[in-house]
Amino acid sequence: MKKIFKIMLYSIAAIVLAIAVFIATVYIVNRISSKSELGKIKPYGQFVAVDAKNMNVLIQGKGEETIVLLPGYGTAAPALDFKPLVEELSPFYRVVVIEPFGYGLSDVTEKERSIGNIVNETHEALQSLNIDRYILMGHSISGIYGLEYVNKYESEVSAFVGIDSSVPTQGGNDGEFPSGIYKALKKSGFARLLMKLSPDQIVAPNVDDETREQIRMLSLKNMFNPNILSEGEHFNPNFKAAESLTFPKNLPVIFFLQANDTETEGWIPLHEEQVKNSAHGKVMTFEGGHYLHHTRSKEIVENFRGFMEGLK
Repeated sequence: MKKIFKIMLYSIAAIVLAIAVFIATVYIVNRISSKSELGKIKPYGQFVAVDAKNMNVLIQGKGEETIVLLPGYGTAAPALDFKPLVEELSPFYRVVVIEPFGYGLSDVTEKERSIGNIVNETHEALQSLNIDRYILMGHSISGIYGLEYVNKYESEVSAFVGIDSSVPTQGGNDGEFPSGIYKALKKSGFARLLMKLSPDQIVAPNVDDETREQIRMLSLKNMFNPNILSEGEHFNPNFKAAESLTFPKNLPVIFFLQANDTETEGWIPLHEEQVKNSAHGKVMTFEGGHYLHHTRSKEIVENFRGFMEGLK
């Protein structure tokens, strides 16, 4: 019996030691890899001063009208994520991709990610670039920030375009955001391990291997950083803040939506409700996923240009 007991103790000790070594290895590999990757991330765009910090923006195209692109929640590198859309838009417009604080190459800010702060910072970036008349085109949660934006700076915005954009009344944002779990995953290195085991977690358009690798590294760099966590914690108050807002009646508004959203009940009717009182409102659907601009950029641009031409 004593011999069996000793064997059991040795086995348990060996298992505990193996687990400890595994956890330590994951942590160390993550620290070394993170430091190494920082030197491999290639700059793009340009920095503008916002609230005494650097916000990265990408500007492409020389059209007379300006389109400002705003990303969905947690998009690691907005300027790279929007690449197919920028390429379709830039022959006709000057395109400005905003990378909010905590996204892409922009700094991280200490300010909470309230709807007011996010909108004011975006506006300050455009003011720094002397851009005072533009079309807003936003993906996902930028539908919420865009709603606040067009009401606050109505005289500057000439149209709003939503790409599968969020609606204040869509629901599902009142649960507690698990910041502690996400923070532990990143700090321990297990977030990197999970991405390694499941590379399809990298959200990226159809781009060359070098660009995809940049997106991967920026995904790991920005994943669950303080601004991304704060924004998640502010989902509920930010959506509630937008509930009382409507698009200005005379502002042209067009939504491009995925045709078969299975996650949000009444996805298309919710958007139809948003534009029912608009003098120039339209909803269009396409087959595709939430990141419609990855696969439907050509159709989005063609239909948007047709929509705007029809208003003249």
